[in-house]
Amino acid sequence: QVRLVESGGGLVQAGGSLRLSCEDSEQTISTYAIGWFRQPLGKDREFVAAISWSGAHTYYADSVKGRFTISRGNARDPVYLQMNSLQPEDTAVYYCAVRHLGVPQTTKAATDFGSWGQGPQVTVSS
Repeated sequence: QVRLVESGGGLVQAGGSLRLSCEDSEQTISTYAIGWFRQPLGKDREFVAAISWSGAHTYYADSVKGRFTISRGNARDPVYLQMNSLQPEDTAVYYCAVRHLGVPQTTKAATDFGSWGQGPQVTVSS
C-alpha cells in the first residue's frame, strides 16, 4: 500500500511562488504515475497536473498551464509541483495521488487516482 505524504504548503502573497513535494515513505514512488489535485473550500476536488512514472509525459489543467510545473527526478526523489504567479483563486488544499493502472494517461478524473496524501493548505492572499 502506497502512502503518500505532501509538504510545502503555506501562505503566500499573490504573484509569489511555492513548491509542493510528494513522497512515499517506502520510496516506491518512482514506479507510479502521480497526479496533483486541489480542493478549494466548499468545492469539488479538481485536477491540477500529472506526470508519468518516467517523467516523460506531463499533463496540466488549463487554469495552471504556464504557471505550474510538475516534475520528478531520480528514483528516490519526490514528485514536485512548482507553483509560480500564484493567485487567490489557487487557494485550496492540495493533494497528490497515484494514478491507477489501466486508465488513460490523460485522465483528469479524481476517481482514476488513489492513495491520497493528507493535503497541505495553500493560501494566496491578494
